[in-house]
Amino acid sequence: MASPTGRGRPSHPDVLTPAEWEVLDWLRHGVTRRVIAQRRRTSIDAVKYHITNITAKLGVSGSAALRQWPGYPRTSLLAAQKERPPMTADDLRLGPIGQVSLHAREVASAENFYRDILGLPHVFTFGDLAFFDMGGVRLYVQAVSDAEWRPGSILYFLVDDIRSAYEQLRARVERRT
Repeated sequence: MASPTGRGRPSHPDVLTPAEWEVLDWLRHGVTRRVIAQRRRTSIDAVKYHITNITAKLGVSGSAALRQWPGYPRTSLLAAQKERPPMTADDLRLGPIGQVSLHAREVASAENFYRDILGLPHVFTFGDLAFFDMGGVRLYVQAVSDAEWRPGSILYFLVDDIRSAYEQLRARVERRT
């Protein structure tokens, strides 16, 4: 909370500060602490400090739990949606794929392959992130080091209500375990 003299952190109406939301968003997208620090132009210790504060504020334990935490900023479009009645298991419908996320060894090689070889329209590149259009589905390619490399991809499906879809899918997983 800002002091009466105007010094200190400005007040904000959300559970997390804007910097904490930014760190949380990067973390939920699988970005390492080192890379988050580089992108924010800060130290790894500052990122660790934010993560410690975020976990304490949200009452979760560690980065793995943060990656699964379903919250969002009060200023987001999700918060602006009117409350809908809870979905039932029969209501859940996954829409088309909106985005596919892949890892690459380096962004320049990925750009060359997806843009120049496959002919996908290049949307933009920011640092070690490159985005392409696959006929209305976005391809998100992130360059990672050998130490960060892990195989696989992430599919982002479009849904009408992300919160309800998350809860329904989580309940399905819990019933199977």
